[in-house]
Amino acid sequence: MTLSKDSLSLADFIRANPKLLIISGAGCSQDSGIPTYRDKYGNWLRSDPIQHKDYLSDAFMRQRYWARSYYGWPQIAQAKPNSAHQSLATLQQLGFGTRLVTQNVDGLHQLAGHKNVIDLHGRLSEVVCLDCSEITDRNKHQQRLDEENPSLNKLRSQPELRPDGDAEVDNSIASTLNLPRCLNCDGVLKPNVVFYGGSVDRGLVQKIYQMTQAADAILIVGSSLMVFSSFRFVKRARELQKPIVVINEGVTRADEFLTMKFEQPCQELLTATTRLLSEKL
Repeated sequence: MTLSKDSLSLADFIRANPKLLIISGAGCSQDSGIPTYRDKYGNWLRSDPIQHKDYLSDAFMRQRYWARSYYGWPQIAQAKPNSAHQSLATLQQLGFGTRLVTQNVDGLHQLAGHKNVIDLHGRLSEVVCLDCSEITDRNKHQQRLDEENPSLNKLRSQPELRPDGDAEVDNSIASTLNLPRCLNCDGVLKPNVVFYGGSVDRGLVQKIYQMTQAADAILIVGSSLMVFSSFRFVKRARELQKPIVVINEGVTRADEFLTMKFEQPCQELLTATTRLLSEKL
């Protein structure tokens, strides 16, 4: 099937199901320079990400996380929305897909102008205190890391970027890192995101279940749905007999019960589809 036929099919699907619930994943941000976690077969491309319990219990793991994040964050902070983010924002403006849930923590949907985005896994632009829950700006935390660790900016080359603002850094750098603590209560600080093994807020989960119930259909953009935190909503949609369509390069956890699948990059297809929908209005 050619791209033009795909865009016609997707446009027809969206017209028939204007109350879309859209769920986006790492493939949506790939063209913004943010790497994906998995290959097209659903396998990890790099070593497993940090686990929630390890961050809480192991001081070195916290040092390791922030050392890697120190080098990865600037690239995330400078990332710009690509045509996939912009197309989804345009769809919303056209009255389609007014509800968007993203697994990404980069904030690029909001930068593209999308309104009322639900950040399922939090925002990397925020830092939260594990003791008093105060939230601070990630850029300010970067400044504090700089001030308390003047040797950090002396690496000769920029480490390789990994997903979600992580970078490849030698453990010898991490082991000497001085970690800033909460200015309000001297508590331990953590990026305001859900690590693997952590839990999404129950209230937020229930809200998205309600959105799934109210939606005409589900559109998955750039996600393999391998993590249960997002797959559960697709599973519920199937139980409710809602149409489910995926745009994703490679396998997904929901392949066996999809209404339609476009196994290709999401950027070009969304751009062409949005243009068709704009022209028909």
